[in-house]
Amino acid sequence: MKITLRKFQETDFDSYYQLVGDLRVMKMVTERAFDLNEAKEDFAKLLQNDQIDERFGHFMMINSNTNEFIGLGKLSIEDRKTERAEIGYLLLPKFWGKGIGHKVARILVEMAVSTKLKHLYAIIDPKNVASRKILEKQGFVFHEYKSFDGLPGEILVKEL
Repeated sequence: MKITLRKFQETDFDSYYQLVGDLRVMKMVTERAFDLNEAKEDFAKLLQNDQIDERFGHFMMINSNTNEFIGLGKLSIEDRKTERAEIGYLLLPKFWGKGIGHKVARILVEMAVSTKLKHLYAIIDPKNVASRKILEKQGFVFHEYKSFDGLPGEILVKEL
């Protein structure tokens, strides 16, 4: 499957809500699905963050052959001058176990390498063995365990 990435647009909220409104997807992120209002607020923040730099942000993952929405890929920065970005991905459950996470992680790392970035980091639930394996295959290594809003998190890093 060939995957295309494009930044989310205001008209893509329904696709975004398919992800964050699904407990199966969000179990390893927030341990709960977002309700509609929370998803709208989060989506507005996502769109705002995406304005920092056209090369970075939150990307819709689309099956190039069928134009079907697969999930979200993230290469996010906090400001233009930073040398580090957060990498992440969320897939609709019907696409789990098909190697798509590996493909998207590779695409995002390649995007980062083509920029001024020097560091990548990812935050995962320590129980999310599949995501850890995907990241380790891309050269990420364990950095630390940390609590995020009371939820356990594992930070992995990659030097570029």
